[in-house]
Amino acid sequence: MGIHVTVKNATLGATLRMDLGPNETVFDIIESAAEFWKKDPRAYVLRKGKYLLRAADTVMEANIMNDDTLELLPDPEGG
Repeated sequence: MGIHVTVKNATLGATLRMDLGPNETVFDIIESAAEFWKKDPRAYVLRKGKYLLRAADTVMEANIMNDDTLELLPDPEGG
């Protein structure tokens, strides 16, 4: 059973629905969203609520739950 999330592009205000597996990494999510919006994945990070997610963490490790909204943000460190 997949985990359904919404990824919001903070720059464009657009959203994308994604179905995730528990072992996918945060960077996998960034890569997929960046490809969809034709962006460089290395220049972005994901935020859940007020926390930036670590790229190497899995969906389970990052505590990403069904129906969460994740924000795709430009990397504040410059990516």
